[in-house]
This record gives sequence, C-alpha cells and structure tokens, in this order.
Amino acid sequence: MSWSHATFLVAVLLELTTLCIPTQRLSTQSFLYLFFSGPLREIFMPEADAANFFRRRSRRAAKSQDEIDAEQRQVLAADKRKRENHEEQRNEFENYAEEEHDEQDERTRESTEQWREFHYDGLHPPQEYNRQST
Repeated sequence: MSWSHATFLVAVLLELTTLCIPTQRLSTQSFLYLFFSGPLREIFMPEADAANFFRRRSRRAAKSQDEIDAEQRQVLAADKRKRENHEEQRNEFENYAEEEHDEQDERTRESTEQWREFHYDGLHPPQEYNRQST
C-alpha cells in the first residue's frame, strides 16, 4: 500500500471515529458494538478471522478452480472486446479506402474524357488513346 493510500485510510478512520463519538456516556462495549455495526462490520473483523483470511490464500498458494475460471472469463471477454474493436476499425478503413478509390477513378475518368474532347479534331473518328493500332 502506498503512503497516500495509507494516509487516506487513516484520515477516513479518524473522521469516522469523530462522527461516531456518542453524545451520551456509553460503556466501551456498547460503543464498540455501535461503531462496528452496519457497513463497518464488513470492513473490520476479529483478529482470528483476519488471520484465517490471509492464511487461506497466500501469495504462492494455488488458485482455486473458481478463481481460475473467473480470470479466464475476464481474459476471454477482453479478447472478444478487442477482436470486435479491431473488426470495426478494419471495416471503417475498408469503407474509407473503397470510397477514396471510387472517387479517384471518377476523377481520372472525368479528366480523360475532357482530354479526349479537347484533342478531338472532328475529322477522324475518335479512337481510344494509349492503344496500339495496326
């Protein structure tokens, strides 16, 4: 845990303790019961339970099949999202390239027609240019 996280956690706990200070005089046992009830009960647990929690799954312990399955589902979902994203990008690029190619063909055809109109002398039948005539 970094220092900023630890500082934040201490600040939150101090704020919670100042908010939970009872206005009437309560015994320590009843104050602890009130303080650790509700959502804080899920955060704070007895020491034995905390030790069992860490003993259950150490860093080098083998993962349970449920953990392995959950990680595999996450990996498969990420792969699916990545594949869909790449497919969408590829389709967009193909559409863009096809439109550009069609526009270029149209511009080339128009300029060729203009060139033929300009160079036609009216005496000879129009011939296709860039063709070997025998």
